[in-house]
Amino acid sequence: MKIELSGHYSYGRLLKTAAPSVMMMLFMSIYGVVDGFFVANYTSTTSFAALNMVWPAIMIAGAIGIMFGTGGSALVAMVIGQNDRERANRIFSMLTRSMLTVGFILAVILFILIRPISRCMGATDGQMLDDCTTYGRILLCVLPLFMTQMEFQSFFMTAERPQLGAWATVISGVANMVLDFLFIVVFKWGLAGAAAATAISQATGGIIPLVYFGFIGSGRWNTTSLKCVSSGRDWRNILQACSNGLSEFVNNISYNILIVCYNLQLMKLIGEDGVAVYGIIQYLAFFFAALFIGYNMAVSPIVSFNYGAQNHDELKSLLRKSIAIIVVSGCIMTLLSELFAVPLSKVFVGHDADLCSLSAHAIRLSMISFMIWGFNNFISAWFTSLNNGIVSAIASFTRTFLFEMGCVFVLPVLLELDGVWISVDVADCMALIMSIFLLKKFRKRYRY
Repeated sequence: MKIELSGHYSYGRLLKTAAPSVMMMLFMSIYGVVDGFFVANYTSTTSFAALNMVWPAIMIAGAIGIMFGTGGSALVAMVIGQNDRERANRIFSMLTRSMLTVGFILAVILFILIRPISRCMGATDGQMLDDCTTYGRILLCVLPLFMTQMEFQSFFMTAERPQLGAWATVISGVANMVLDFLFIVVFKWGLAGAAAATAISQATGGIIPLVYFGFIGSGRWNTTSLKCVSSGRDWRNILQACSNGLSEFVNNISYNILIVCYNLQLMKLIGEDGVAVYGIIQYLAFFFAALFIGYNMAVSPIVSFNYGAQNHDELKSLLRKSIAIIVVSGCIMTLLSELFAVPLSKVFVGHDADLCSLSAHAIRLSMISFMIWGFNNFISAWFTSLNNGIVSAIASFTRTFLFEMGCVFVLPVLLELDGVWISVDVADCMALIMSIFLLKKFRKRYRY
């Protein structure tokens, strides 16, 4: 299916357009959950906790790819809307090459420092610290390609070929699932096997777009409007793209720092079991969030195009319909998490009745937030699409780094362990007020 950036978008057309990117993100979240499933059921609680302890460091690095992708695709789509495809291709090529350079440098630095970084994130000396170091170093070997995979989640949408991104994700996801089973269950490689399976799948997901668009090889299969061309370095456009994607970068950085804070609090309150339970919550949250993120990725280039083309009536329509879709979806997700908290917990810790009970209780408390999380996330993406990364970053930063981090440290003092689980609910309620304020404040400027 080829999507068109122009034209009127009904509810049906919006959902049809978003479907490939939503499926892509869902599949990516599923194979992440499968990774956790095999580690939780075929290794030890310590290894499962170590995986969840070190993963934020990898995702913080991957957030640079997300920043280049979301910010760059907003800029490229706007330039396409201005009918300058030659310049759009130069910007696209330059951003991808710049991101790969940054990824390689970052991978070397983090490979050297991952052990002390793991200790700072709460890993205790012994097996947990060793597991964090092993898992982290294996994944860092393919960090530039992982960042590429993150970047092209957005650029596939701008190239009007979302199904290609979905297929790349399916291929890398199936590879991860099969290799997880082979390395962990058959070969008994434990956490190192899980890391190797994930690294191979990430490398696959990164190489596919580089080959397709011609950064590796001739790119003769590329039938999209985006091409790999000679680009040079244009720092103004690099800074513009990074500014556009600043909110997604800040959101991912803040979110993963927040995970570290959760883990530190849980290690202090109940130890490794708490980190394991929080990991289960994160797998469920990743799955639900994938729906919203996939939708935003599909709609953002359309918003950017219409903004560049000054189609203000269509901007108003996109905003109104998107909010309706997201709010209804969020309510459905919250209802499902309340109904299926116990069976979802049993998937990971069914072998431990106490841990399963704790997990179900935590899911029921924390997943209330999804009634409004999607709205807050969409408003941040909305301003990124309008090429206003600063406002988008403010929305992301206040919700994740200010509101939720404050709740994580304050609420446990009042409510002990339950204070940890409801921190996200309270933070999202506060962020909702901020999102509505920003939406109203900039309505006249962007005429939506």
